[in-house]
Amino acid sequence: MNTAVFIARRYLLSKKSVNAINVISSISMIGVLVASGALIIILSAYNGLENLVLSMYSSFTSELRIEPVEGKVFNANTPVFKRIKDDPRILDYNNILQEKVLVKYHDYQYIGTLKGVDVNYGITKDMDSLLWDGSFFLKEGDLNYAVLGAAVFSNLGISLNNVMTEIEIFSPNKNVTNALNPTEEFTMRSISPAAVFKAQQQLDDIIMVPINFARDVLGEYDEVSAIEINLKNRKNLNKVKRDLEETLGEKYLIKTRVQQNPELYKLLNTEKWGVFFILAFVLVIAAFNIVGSLTMLVIDKQKDVSVLNSLGASKRLIKQIFFFEGMFISMIGCIGGLLLGCFFCILQQHFGLVRMGTESIITDVYPVSMRLTDFLLVFFTVVLVSGIASAISSRLSVKNMEQLKGAE
Repeated sequence: MNTAVFIARRYLLSKKSVNAINVISSISMIGVLVASGALIIILSAYNGLENLVLSMYSSFTSELRIEPVEGKVFNANTPVFKRIKDDPRILDYNNILQEKVLVKYHDYQYIGTLKGVDVNYGITKDMDSLLWDGSFFLKEGDLNYAVLGAAVFSNLGISLNNVMTEIEIFSPNKNVTNALNPTEEFTMRSISPAAVFKAQQQLDDIIMVPINFARDVLGEYDEVSAIEINLKNRKNLNKVKRDLEETLGEKYLIKTRVQQNPELYKLLNTEKWGVFFILAFVLVIAAFNIVGSLTMLVIDKQKDVSVLNSLGASKRLIKQIFFFEGMFISMIGCIGGLLLGCFFCILQQHFGLVRMGTESIITDVYPVSMRLTDFLLVFFTVVLVSGIASAISSRLSVKNMEQLKGAE
């Protein structure tokens, strides 16, 4: 065992003549423990919220989305898109026609996003968990139905039980301009609501309808706004994306879920790392309490240091002793904090100790998700900060010891 490490370990476990040294060391250790544990808990909570938000967003968002570079619509009835549809790696291939429309219900009006999808647009398990009310279906016999976002539902005061009142959807009529009767400049169609979903804020203004109904409202009978694709194996995502880019060329954009809503992912990461740096600053303050602890320890062990000097110990060895002493204090606090944070997160996952305080269709407890990268990040942050603090402390401590000798 290294001499400096051996002596530092003995100093850590041995009794001190001044009890205040033990108190200061304990305070330093507890400070690192609390800061480390808090970092793990907060990062895990943000991971849980991130997973929750992204799962809600992903439920109504395809893994890949093909959009035109120029214009709003394009013709998908071409051989190249037929080959893409028949690709064995693709699980779901859906034509999408999407545009802003005016929605009216009784005397209330709202600007929403009409999203026409294929009738075989199936509901997944994740989508079903986001249904607020009603059942997910878009067509029954010859009748068309709409699935509404929560914002549309609440702003219009829609009742799913009132089967006699339909939603009126208005869109500009592209074939009519400067008509004597202003109502002729708009196409109006009515449809009954079937269900309400509450997902992510950017999706809450959607009115999901059969694509044939959307074509009739928007006057687009041959073209689509986008093609949404889900894969059988998500591991092939990047490979399929590259193949589509090579096949379709520069006239089309192929977007992943992150690219479809970059603001959401950027916001989640910004909030998480903002909180991390704030708590890391608290960790820095806690780690630098080691300075006081080591300064007191030098005074207490001055005779021992004199003996070591008499035996030929160099200044470098003395500095290493107090450096490792500071690192031991920090590491014990760090490991204890990581274990404490992990234990709390496990309790939260199994028993839901901390609740949101509001009813939710998804969860009423704060979700947490532990990641190995967060534990490594906190550990190495403590190592870095503690190393700097211990190096400064050991240098100052030896310098103070020399000054005390000179004074004698």
